[in-house]
Amino acid sequence: MVVNILVELAKENTKAVTPIAIVVLILNLTLVPLGFPLVLRFFVGAILTIIGLSLFLLGVEIGITPMGSLTGSSLVKTNSLPLVLLGGLTLGFFISIAEPGLMVLAQQIDFVTLHAIPSFTLLAVVSIGLAIMVALGFLRVFFNIPLKVFLLVCYIVIFVLAFFTQPEFLAIAFDASGATTGILAVPFLLALAVGISRLRKDSKASEEDSFGLVAIASAGAIMAVMVLNIIIGTQEYSVASLEPIQLDSVEIFRPFLGFIWSSVRESFISLLPLTVALFFLQKVLFRVDQKQFVRMVKGFIYAFIGMVIFFVGVNGGFMEISAELGLRLASLDNKFWLVLTAFVIGFFTILAEPAVFVLTHQIEDVTSGYVKRRAVGAALSIGVGLAVALASVRILVPSLQLWHVLLPGYIIAISMMRFVPTLFVGIAFDAGGVATGPMTATFILAFVQGAASAFPGANLLRDGFGMIALVAMAPILTLQVLGFIFQARSQKQGVGSDAQS
Repeated sequence: MVVNILVELAKENTKAVTPIAIVVLILNLTLVPLGFPLVLRFFVGAILTIIGLSLFLLGVEIGITPMGSLTGSSLVKTNSLPLVLLGGLTLGFFISIAEPGLMVLAQQIDFVTLHAIPSFTLLAVVSIGLAIMVALGFLRVFFNIPLKVFLLVCYIVIFVLAFFTQPEFLAIAFDASGATTGILAVPFLLALAVGISRLRKDSKASEEDSFGLVAIASAGAIMAVMVLNIIIGTQEYSVASLEPIQLDSVEIFRPFLGFIWSSVRESFISLLPLTVALFFLQKVLFRVDQKQFVRMVKGFIYAFIGMVIFFVGVNGGFMEISAELGLRLASLDNKFWLVLTAFVIGFFTILAEPAVFVLTHQIEDVTSGYVKRRAVGAALSIGVGLAVALASVRILVPSLQLWHVLLPGYIIAISMMRFVPTLFVGIAFDAGGVATGPMTATFILAFVQGAASAFPGANLLRDGFGMIALVAMAPILTLQVLGFIFQARSQKQGVGSDAQS
């Protein structure tokens, strides 16, 4: 059983990396020759990334997600609102601080700012914001507050805070929002949401409440980073520079060995709180049978081993080659190739993101197959491809600031909520977090940062970040459009009342 799950996950993760590998090979043979040693190091990193992600997701599936589902349903059975809120607050913090995508982003910000914004500080602040909003998300279900109203209030608060946030932190805030809802947080939060939605006796309301918690958690991450910036005040940050790799001195295996100990340490520290929570909850809350509990513990072990291998692969070769590609493409006279490559990477990568695979299946199930996975996948691919391309355009046009795109984008998204079925509002905003998975937080982020470091006039901190924010916004717009289409077709066929708010 475990072997079958692992094989399926390995297939999915191979599909995620394959488009990137093809792009790297094509670019190596045409526009930006990298040399055999560097390409080989990329493939070693890619293989380790696939193995690590597969083991990690296996652990999530058999250990962490069941823990989330059990916790949600068990908290509901207590009929104690304070206990429900405390559970959401605690688990939200633990799950965020262990999210691999957020850890990669925090490390990148630490590096780029020359340690002026320490990775642990950012991890802790984002996790606190997410935890508070997860608890408030539970409160929303308990008091029957409409999701549209709740999200509207959240983004009004975000818009107000944005006026007091410097551009560098604006990019970091929205990037952190996308990165924190990745391969660990999404399945856990979705499982929690399904459990908590049982607070509602009405089946339709319960169905709608099973989406939206990821979106609410994402908003908490944005607010937390903005508040951090307001507290410490506006500052000027020294920025690291990315230098081209000397192709004649490339080593293949030594870089991977150098990251083993740091990967073990970071993975252990990240998963320890959640592991302690599992044993504590088994004692005091859900008390599952011994066989199921042992299976969940094994899941945590798989997750730990997978996280270690993932970080070794990502840091040892995967991200460095990506940054090199972005740097070299941005150095070409014809900038069209940079924008085109960005679109292609975004278009194909999103289809095979593991969390997107989970979400599209859930959408098809909830709508009884009426909204097809292919339709959702096509909408996501186009939206994310354009978002990554736009991130590269923003580098080439320094006067185009991040808020010039995010402000009108979110105003449109929030305005659309009034006309889109509530179910699709939750799906769309959840998808904004789901789209920014491990491939986005590693390969595409490094690609954009490499481009920002090479282009005169671009700032690696201000322009090198913000891509995840654009990727997170794209599905919110495209899937709400899909909701319009779904509603129109449903009404035309006389079955629209089931999905409408």
